[in-house]
Amino acid sequence: MITNSFNRALDLLESSLSATSLRRQVITNNLSNAETPNFKRSEVSFEARLGEALKAEKEVQPTGYLTNEKHIPFSRPVDINAVDPRVTLDYLTTAKNNGNNVDVERELNDSVKNQMMYELMTSVVSHQFRLVNIVLS
Repeated sequence: MITNSFNRALDLLESSLSATSLRRQVITNNLSNAETPNFKRSEVSFEARLGEALKAEKEVQPTGYLTNEKHIPFSRPVDINAVDPRVTLDYLTTAKNNGNNVDVERELNDSVKNQMMYELMTSVVSHQFRLVNIVLS
């Protein structure tokens, strides 16, 4: 039981660290193209989707009987390990006259938040392994 929760926590942290790493790359790309005409900024969505998957996992799902394999299932179980970060383009906003929608201030703010999240998650991983060392000692 303890190893399952430990492994699950590490899996979630690994996914989150991957998402923050991808977000860093996307933010860097956005900043490097801040003056490129018609460039559309990208963003990474992960935390909200992970939260939805965790919430759906806790909720009791209705069960039903399918009489035909082509029927739409009542609910689909969400595999938390299958939640991957997604990169999407922002076509809805335009910040500049040249069609570019990169707001440098926003990107820098997102970069700082992303760095703080990365540092927090690496601290949690480090703490988890310190606990394992204490238990094994």
